[in-house]
Amino acid sequence: MKIGVVSDTHNNLGNVREIVTLFNASGVERVIHTGDITQPKTMELFRDLDAPLWGVFGNNDQGELNELEQAAAELGFHFVQPPLPLSWCQRKIVVVHDPLELQAVRPHDYDLILHGHTHRLEMVVNEGRLTFNPGECAGMMTGYNAIGIVDLVSLEPEVIRF
Repeated sequence: MKIGVVSDTHNNLGNVREIVTLFNASGVERVIHTGDITQPKTMELFRDLDAPLWGVFGNNDQGELNELEQAAAELGFHFVQPPLPLSWCQRKIVVVHDPLELQAVRPHDYDLILHGHTHRLEMVVNEGRLTFNPGECAGMMTGYNAIGIVDLVSLEPEVIRF
């Protein structure tokens, strides 16, 4: 199973449209947003995904949290305050926004750790465990925005820049 990973969209509507197109073309079976959507109108654009959406709220989502929660519920998305533990394809996954939130969980209990917040690419394999942040996709410069795809069988990440 391949999953899409996106972080820190920060209300860049044009990029979110491109992200949806890229994920749909890649054939991912599920998508995870690691936080900082910022406004419900951004979340609404994810309704065009061909795959279901899970995610966590980030620090920049707290100002419109009620509206974001309502939009997620209406769109059938699964969003929570971090951490979000998942078990897919016999892999234990934890999703947070800020990597400091990992202090509230036992990272060694997970095969895949996903986070955002730093706006920087991170792909670290340690003791068979992958920690992954594709970086941000709220920037305005073509080629510097990124999303990720993770193969849950091999735990191999791929970064797609746009």
